[in-house]
Amino acid sequence: MKILKYMTLAITTLLMASCMGDGFDDPNLDVPPYGNNDLDEENVISINELKDRYKTELSTDQRDGVSYAKIEDDIKIKGYVTGNDIGGNIYNQIGLEDDEAGAIIVCISQGGLFGYLPVGTEILISLKDLYVGAYGLQPEIGTPYTNKNGLTYVSRMSRNLWASHFKIIGARPASVVTPWDFDKNRVTDASYLKEHCGKLMKIKNVEFTDADGTMTFAPEEEKDAANCVGRSFKGINASSMVVRTSTYADFASVPLPKGKIDVTGIFTRYGNTWQILLRTLDDIQPSTTNE
Repeated sequence: MKILKYMTLAITTLLMASCMGDGFDDPNLDVPPYGNNDLDEENVISINELKDRYKTELSTDQRDGVSYAKIEDDIKIKGYVTGNDIGGNIYNQIGLEDDEAGAIIVCISQGGLFGYLPVGTEILISLKDLYVGAYGLQPEIGTPYTNKNGLTYVSRMSRNLWASHFKIIGARPASVVTPWDFDKNRVTDASYLKEHCGKLMKIKNVEFTDADGTMTFAPEEEKDAANCVGRSFKGINASSMVVRTSTYADFASVPLPKGKIDVTGIFTRYGNTWQILLRTLDDIQPSTTNE
């Protein structure tokens, strides 16, 4: 009886394994496991065309009026990632640029974005039912958020909403994602600020005002309401440009480098102030120019 019992158990186990094997397909390694792979590349417009369609909202500061709009048309944009949260400094956002020289910030309520959206990842975004707007005049894509002061503006969309609205369509090596050269002569030029905010850029041959060997990027005691600290460059007023660092950044407690440096980052804006967001400390290198 025991032999018969064990034989029956063995046969049942084999049958179950066979049924399970028939019910599971081999993984398709060519299909990204993130996003909505059913999206197609139809009705794609450039980032600059998107900005032009919503220029009224994007020219309004959230402190002055309605700075956002729901996208009703079935349109899409595509571009490549220029910045993410790998260094803990760019929080719940990615920088996106396209090959037509357009740039925008995409706001996503999710950590670890760098894991599946490293720099160079090319994505398609379906914009219908998302929102485009300006936070401090910085163009962004996301969903509305109302703060404690009653101001409503575009902020982070949920991770589930994001997952249904984007598709990974390719990748380019991070080494070929090169920054635009920033023109220091135009740091207070309003049209230059509007045209280039949100881009990956590099400002050359600058020097931190507070670099004394001990002053750090973002000490806790200096943080503002958003848990960030701004550091200025010598010869450039802090009201025009700062390097903005979160107290949660991996390099928040690192001393500011002394001497002449080249600084790369996502060059965002808040009002009329350039706010440079470093991705990692590798975005700062000793200057090799004398300009």
